[in-house]
Amino acid sequence: MFDMMGMMGKVKDMQARIKEIKESLVHLTADGESGAGLVKAFVNGNKQVLRLEIDPSLLKESDQSILQDLIVAAVNRAMKNIDEKTQQEFKDKTAGLIPNIPGMDLGSMFGM
Repeated sequence: MFDMMGMMGKVKDMQARIKEIKESLVHLTADGESGAGLVKAFVNGNKQVLRLEIDPSLLKESDQSILQDLIVAAVNRAMKNIDEKTQQEFKDKTAGLIPNIPGMDLGSMFGM
């Protein structure tokens, strides 16, 4: 027989666990670089840019448009890298909580 109360309890547990994971993502970091490492961007799991590192050789007025492109590329790579890390973190920390149903992304139901 279907245990509705038990299932509701599991859903509440899962929501609490997902909230806890989301709060811990601020400690997860990733970086991205462009221009063979001349520009580096560092982001956290909340997709906040923490820091930019720019090689001093790029700080000439004539290179402004190149620098802007490199910064955008580095930030985009860092965001891609943090997406991969947060997905893995979510998967690792919810192992056994969320059933593995092929084709169904239950993590997206909880904003992950």
